Amino acid sequence: MEVLAELEAGMADLSTPMRVYVAAGRFTEPEPGLPELAARIRTLLAAIAADDAWRRFLPEYSPPSVPEICASLEAVETHGAASFLTQVATVDLVWPSHRHQPVETAGRAADRVVSLLGPGARWWTNHDTECGAVNGLTPLFDRLLAGTDGEHFTLALQIADD
Repeated sequence: MEVLAELEAGMADLSTPMRVYVAAGRFTEPEPGLPELAARIRTLLAAIAADDAWRRFLPEYSPPSVPEICASLEAVETHGAASFLTQVATVDLVWPSHRHQPVETAGRAADRVVSLLGPGARWWTNHDTECGAVNGLTPLFDRLLAGTDGEHFTLALQIADD
């Protein structure tokens, strides 16, 4: 199976309708960097804002610009990416005791995705993993993990209203 197809399947396993949105793809730009990844994040945010489930909560919302998204991101060490991705897919932002899916299931999918991108992948989040601060990408509660190996990218964003 091709890497992109496996990434898409792994990310689909991490999604939850109306809560955890995912994307995976291959960059078309030569030598893509953080701005190209931020552009994919912006596209995902626009899709969420257009989703009927969220449109009423985000009536005037326009995703942040690519530079604003870049500024909101913090690096995540590759060795912590799978556990962070598992958290994005499972632990509810508003009700932490609620699980969107079984941790074991999400953990296997997250491990596979991180493995596919490889040890040289770069990962970012909108959460400061040291102090827990959040650089929200929406006016609601959100948590993002984005990764890339320089050719492929993966995005997982959990969104919740209060």
